[in-house]
Amino acid sequence: MASPAVVIASLVFYSFIAASTVSVAANFDRDFDITWGEGRGQIVDNGQVLTLSLDKASGSGFQSKNEYLFGKIDMQLKLVPGNSAGTVTAYYLSSKGSTWDEIDFEFLGNLSGDPYILHTNVFSQGKGNREQQFYLWFDPTADFHTYSILWNPQRIIFSVDGTPIREFKNMESKGVPFPKDQPMRIYSSLWNADDWATRGGLVKTDWTQAPFTASYRNFNADACIWSGGLSSCPSSSPPSSTSNNAWLSQELDSSNQERLQWVQKNYMIYNYCADTKRFPQGLPTECNAP
Repeated sequence: MASPAVVIASLVFYSFIAASTVSVAANFDRDFDITWGEGRGQIVDNGQVLTLSLDKASGSGFQSKNEYLFGKIDMQLKLVPGNSAGTVTAYYLSSKGSTWDEIDFEFLGNLSGDPYILHTNVFSQGKGNREQQFYLWFDPTADFHTYSILWNPQRIIFSVDGTPIREFKNMESKGVPFPKDQPMRIYSSLWNADDWATRGGLVKTDWTQAPFTASYRNFNADACIWSGGLSSCPSSSPPSSTSNNAWLSQELDSSNQERLQWVQKNYMIYNYCADTKRFPQGLPTECNAP
């Protein structure tokens, strides 16, 4: 087990690399539609940057033009700076219908100087209640940082700047539904949730600070695009470490397992699997798996 100092250095190094590396440029005009907000969502810099804004009248949001069934999704975000209390920036994958699947990042704003809360959740067949919450080890408003979802048939891994923070494994063998049959789009929105977002709703949005703005860039999807009932990924050949679809069988190696454990030990502030008061009849099945 590496010392905390070594792990901190590693986190800083990986954060720097992930925040500094420029991947093949995405084009938000090509890949996304702004779906609501009456002009509060904008695509600028020749399609390289998308911004969402919130004022007292409305927030804003966008969604991907493609649907995906498994993939590794990366997006760089720079969150609302200053007094962001009451605001929520949501970035997630979701299907439609009453038994939808969903994989969530939500960033809960806070008073100036207080840390953002990164809220994660996984819904399968319309059932969620699998919240884990974290502080971050950097200021997410000062610069862009990469937030990633790896979703394959075996597991879902949430990562920040290449550092895994959460893993949700496929435990269908134990009766736990897993998102694997419903294609999902990417969605993001910036909205007012001051009835619950900050300190349980005690701190309200300060509209004198509006408009609140979050920015997005460097979207990348190594993913199976779902269109017309067919996947863009060949089903005949299994993924290999040399193929572009290596993520389809990717898992955490020992180094990433250690980084995951360190983040959860030092930065996790809520874990539904430890909330015995919430589940007096017993913790959810997946919480008891090794």
